[in-house]
Amino acid sequence: MSTRITYRAAVAAALAAAGTVALPGTASAQATTTVTATTAPLVKGLYQSAYSERNDALWVTVSNGRPPVTATSLLKVDPDTLAVERTITPPVTDATTGAREAVYGVAVDDEHNTVWVTNTRNNTVAVYSQKDGSHLATLPDVAHAREIVVDERHNTVWATAFGSGALVAYDSKTLEEKRRITVEGASPAGVTVNERTGTVYATDLAGDRIIAVTRQSDTPVFVPTGDGPISISLSGNGSTAYTADQTAGTVSVVDLKQGTVTKSVATGAGALSLDTDERSGDVVVVNRTAATVTVVDPRAGVVEETVTTAANPNHVEVTDGRAYVVDKSGAGAAGADQVTRIDLGH
Repeated sequence: MSTRITYRAAVAAALAAAGTVALPGTASAQATTTVTATTAPLVKGLYQSAYSERNDALWVTVSNGRPPVTATSLLKVDPDTLAVERTITPPVTDATTGAREAVYGVAVDDEHNTVWVTNTRNNTVAVYSQKDGSHLATLPDVAHAREIVVDERHNTVWATAFGSGALVAYDSKTLEEKRRITVEGASPAGVTVNERTGTVYATDLAGDRIIAVTRQSDTPVFVPTGDGPISISLSGNGSTAYTADQTAGTVSVVDLKQGTVTKSVATGAGALSLDTDERSGDVVVVNRTAATVTVVDPRAGVVEETVTTAANPNHVEVTDGRAYVVDKSGAGAAGADQVTRIDLGH
């Protein structure tokens, strides 16, 4: 059985270089223990990250400012040292202003050794090679493209078009659009997929619901969830969805078969991003306004652990018992935003 820890100390807010800190805590069984978290400054403008098992790499998107966005990049980061191994610069879209194809959302396709990004302000999706960083394609007509997810089993990539209420699917081999599901009045934000069934699930931020689309039908199914759902993940067996409810500051536990919210767990103001720890079944959520990361046991409906981070944590990626959190704190040297790796202790 894993040890449940309540964190008592903050992750270091600003380090000139990667540093490891021991975070003392008290386990639920009252045994004293420690965990470690490592924080490193990267660059200004971090947004999201995605882990590649094939390349043992953390891909991180970077964009700064409003259009014309000229400072943007895709970083390949070593997940152990948190050092930047490669910086990829997106192509120029306007030679006059120097604007580039700014990257925001990110997902990896290890089957085809590619990394997919959303170019939110350009209303496009782009594909890069994980092998050499080359830009392979830009795919148009994805209004305010926000998040993206890869279904390797079915050679499909899904992106949310927040501005047009659409879920857009691409063939991950040909890099061509193959499906488009539009829900009038919806604002799709977060997205995940059940690779066993091919069903895609997106949060409707304004509609307080989940949009589900199966492989067999273009008619979406709607499932209610919490107030302001902006991010979504699934349980290991795919029967339960978890949403980060930005307005409510909660995580909703949703029975997808029954179509009901079974639990609502308060995590902190501005719940923004979450992911499921496949090893333990716990859910890790980033609370941007509260500047915390919360670990939730969704079966019991309780908060197990809370870690204080630097300001404005923006996204969490969980893999192999580790949570990678990127922030927009500007707390690093020269105002760099940071990445923090937290050992979940399972």
